[in-house]
Amino acid sequence: MSHTLFIADLHLCEEEPAITAGFLAFLRRDARQADALYILGDLFEAWIGDDDPNPLHAKVAAALDELRLAGVPCYFIHGNRDFLLGQRFAKSCGMRLLPEAQRLELYGRPLLIMHGDTLCTDDEGYQRFRRKVHQRWLQKLFLSLPLSLRQRIAQKMRAGSKQANSSKTMAIMDVNNEAVTYTMSRYQVQCLIHGHTHRPAVHTLTVNGLPAERVVLGAWHMEGSMIRVTSSGTELIAFPL
Repeated sequence: MSHTLFIADLHLCEEEPAITAGFLAFLRRDARQADALYILGDLFEAWIGDDDPNPLHAKVAAALDELRLAGVPCYFIHGNRDFLLGQRFAKSCGMRLLPEAQRLELYGRPLLIMHGDTLCTDDEGYQRFRRKVHQRWLQKLFLSLPLSLRQRIAQKMRAGSKQANSSKTMAIMDVNNEAVTYTMSRYQVQCLIHGHTHRPAVHTLTVNGLPAERVVLGAWHMEGSMIRVTSSGTELIAFPL
């Protein structure tokens, strides 16, 4: 049956080789059977520029390009960890960069895909930080710095993020229901797929007086997580790495 796959929150890094191995196996196995693959952010744990010579990046790019050559297009929405991933790297992967929210028409049904962090409006501290680091001038300034300095800055930012999150409740770091309803209504969809929260689940809700669903991808910490969309509906799938 024709189907499209969605993944997010792999947080690939050299310190987690099992996740990288699982992802590469996923690209050779499951992804090859799909009509298309959508990566909804945080493919990498951190991204400090397309000029970073990390061998992991080249390995991932080669595997994604092989998927393209096999006839499966790949699309990418930036996450909060890899929002600086640019056209240079995307071209090496053969994948297309999408805006932070993308409405799709799949198998006769409209749906919306996002990373999901913009829906967490109760986390006001994070939203202020997000607005700051998404300023173009600041991004250009950061990318103009020497690579070694960018690495140190990124390490400090990750440490600061972990410390800040440790003092926040889980409810604050989850999506805001009103933000979800507003966003789905704005894009006129009854299905929303996103990641970011690391809480895989299928939520039912009502949008514009009609039944709707919000399907959340899991992070690839202990197992893989993907969503399969077919003409019959949407399925959230966990699988061993």
